[in-house]
Amino acid sequence: MVLADGAGTPLGIHLEAASPSEVKLVEATLDSVRVKTGKRKRGQPKRLIGDRGYDSNTVRALLVKRGIEPIIPARRNNTVATHQDGRKMRRYKRRWIIERSNSWLQNFRRLVVRYERSEKVFAALVHMACALITLKRVLG
Repeated sequence: MVLADGAGTPLGIHLEAASPSEVKLVEATLDSVRVKTGKRKRGQPKRLIGDRGYDSNTVRALLVKRGIEPIIPARRNNTVATHQDGRKMRRYKRRWIIERSNSWLQNFRRLVVRYERSEKVFAALVHMACALITLKRVLG
């Protein structure tokens, strides 16, 4: 799971097995951010734009409790989506930024197919890829 800023630069990353759902990994991904952002608390973005995989009233309540505005479209079977405002859903069209960040990570062939047996080596490669993407964004 990758947490990126408004320009698509990776801020935090959390590695886990493929089986857990995204809803279970939100808190760990938010805790992985180590950025000081002015007056806001350390590692706390203003808003989180997620796809329908994050649709859970529990996740929305967790984000609001942390002071983060959830922008998550509701699934068709979720008729009681809490913390949901239709006006804020206009920001959902900026979801392509995180998809672009994911495609930047897919440019590193060793990350597409995991060849490493060691979890530490794979995690190091993912962090190195994020660092290279950040350097490329900063230096131009």
